[in-house]
Amino acid sequence: MTSFAVVVTNYNYRDFVGAAVDSALGQARAAAQVIVVDDGSNDGSQAYLRERYGDDPRVTLVCGENGGQLVAFQRGVAQARADVICFLDADDRWEPGYLARLGELYDSRRDVDFVFSDIQLFGDERRWMGYAEQSCDLGFTAISTYMSMRWYGAPTSALSMRALWARRTLELPAELGHTWRLSADNCLVFGASVLGARKYYLRTGAVLYRIHGNNGWWGRQTPATQYLNRFRSRCLIEIYARNIGLDERCLESVKHEFRTKPDPSWREARHYAKLARLRRGSWLRNQQRAASILWSAIRRRRRAPKTQRNTD
Repeated sequence: MTSFAVVVTNYNYRDFVGAAVDSALGQARAAAQVIVVDDGSNDGSQAYLRERYGDDPRVTLVCGENGGQLVAFQRGVAQARADVICFLDADDRWEPGYLARLGELYDSRRDVDFVFSDIQLFGDERRWMGYAEQSCDLGFTAISTYMSMRWYGAPTSALSMRALWARRTLELPAELGHTWRLSADNCLVFGASVLGARKYYLRTGAVLYRIHGNNGWWGRQTPATQYLNRFRSRCLIEIYARNIGLDERCLESVKHEFRTKPDPSWREARHYAKLARLRRGSWLRNQQRAASILWSAIRRRRRAPKTQRNTD
């Protein structure tokens, strides 16, 4: 049976971190490890964590100097001794059935490397956010992510992956610790895609994402921040790509990557058809490849029962 390690990262969230850790400890399917990484908080978090969990054998406390979110991820993953690593921000929490839902999938699908969930916003804002209305196997996403920076993931607290993939995505140059002091979930999401993890979106309804102040990324976007986020993400993707020798020649295999998706949405099919047209070479041949992608998606949708179709 798949074992789980939970990495909870905290920086100055003393008022919230206890609820996050307790939600990890209170899972119906118990985690093998709950690793709490305090990233040099100055609000009394470290003393609070030591007092509350210092004698709890289920909890591993990692308290160090402030290094940012990427460094905190690296410190937590270094302590993990489980099959799958789940990430949880200190201001979020999970419903008790979250790990059980993940476990069912990881147990039955040994080929799946990376699972992300939908989220339920709470606090200053209440609504549902998710990749799709229903769960879906996304297959491989390396070419799509490399060529278009397509995001196949979710915020930190809804991310999980097999330990091997967590370690691979976090094997980054030390100087990137400063670049990714915040939003280091980009490293997990983009890294897993480009390096070749098979991804699955599992709708659980069990990840509670707290909105407080201005922490919702969708509410603080300016042209400058949008540019910087995309620029840094492009540079990050290129680092992963260089590590495995990935370049634009990957477009030769775009049709094959699309075929790894058992039930792609029509939106995904159009996206891959667009990628097929970017390939160097014959314009006519590229159009034929794009058409074959769209036609294969149409045939799959016709064969699938209406209730099982992955709608846009």
